[in-house]
Amino acid sequence: MTPQELKAACLSMTGAREEFPFDEANSVFKVGGKIFAISRLAAEPLRVSLKCEPELAVQLRLSYSAIIPGYHLNKRHWNTVVLDGSVPDEMVVELIEDSYDLVVAGLPKREREKLHWRSLGERG
Repeated sequence: MTPQELKAACLSMTGAREEFPFDEANSVFKVGGKIFAISRLAAEPLRVSLKCEPELAVQLRLSYSAIIPGYHLNKRHWNTVVLDGSVPDEMVVELIEDSYDLVVAGLPKREREKLHWRSLGERG
């Protein structure tokens, strides 16, 4: 997965925005003002940190050497995925979607409803 593909996958989520709250090098992808992905898109190797259910986070770390506890994040809820080709791109996209879904589920009902209606408008 290239940096451009990673960025596109993150921004394809309804209501997703890219921000730079830490510095110009770290892309922070948010929905409803909450972070669901962080990546230094110019880094080699490319990495992305994603929110994850705690039990699944541990299972993924045991299954893939390229998935490690979240770098500078709550290691119970975040994984960092090293995009070295050992984790299939399709799985990376699924992990991005899962992270987004976890964050959206934690948003207030009003914010979730706005996202729902926005996604319906994008389809029609």
